[in-house]
Amino acid sequence: MAAKKKTAKKAAKKAAKKPAKKAAKKAAKRKPNAAFMKPVTPNEKLAAVVGSTPIPRTELTKKLWAYIKKNNLQDKKNRRMINADDKLKVVFGGKAQVSMFDMTKLVSKNVK
Repeated sequence: MAAKKKTAKKAAKKAAKKPAKKAAKKAAKRKPNAAFMKPVTPNEKLAAVVGSTPIPRTELTKKLWAYIKKNNLQDKKNRRMINADDKLKVVFGGKAQVSMFDMTKLVSKNVK
């Protein structure tokens, strides 16, 4: 009989330890920031790389990275550095190599 009481207590403890099921919340859909979605017009220097049509900043960045990867301009040893070709050197203000963080600052000077 004592064995039955112990097993009953263990079963009660196990039942108490189980966490209550959490109600599944629906994930709220993220809205894109209107400032990023506002079309910007690249100047003639940047238009040689990404095109001259007005596009949102997000698309401009995607096109710029596509150009960099297509032409293999990312530095082999330090992947944060971008090696400029003739078209990008004009955009980067004559610099032969810039970091990917400085690149955004330099590109923003070339949009209207």
